[in-house]
Amino acid sequence: MKKSILALLIAAPLALTLSGCVIKINDDGIDHGFVSDSEDRAYNNRKKIANVQLGASFMDMQGKLGVADFSETYTDSDDTVRVLYYRTQRKHKDGLTTKDECTFLQFINGKLVETGNGGDYLKNKKIKAN
Repeated sequence: MKKSILALLIAAPLALTLSGCVIKINDDGIDHGFVSDSEDRAYNNRKKIANVQLGASFMDMQGKLGVADFSETYTDSDDTVRVLYYRTQRKHKDGLTTKDECTFLQFINGKLVETGNGGDYLKNKKIKAN
């Protein structure tokens, strides 16, 4: 009986000191977890993209939407084509953003000409090139 009480008196304080809670704090406050952050970001991007107007400037859109998840720049004849991809949905639960989870914004010579599903952009580009 004495051994049990002694073990309990030693184990209880140790158990209390080993438990704890980890809270990650970022620049915006408390981080409530990956899923809610990515879903919030996707929702906010959808809201902003839903209000874009064709013809908007590249600088304007980048200012409103921030840094893109992916971007491409290439030339087509004399035109400079820039494509920005922003995450707008979650399809894969792997924690990575892929282009098929994004909406693309295509700019030609600094003006927005098209938006659409990010996974379809390359396919559309090939079709337009033929």
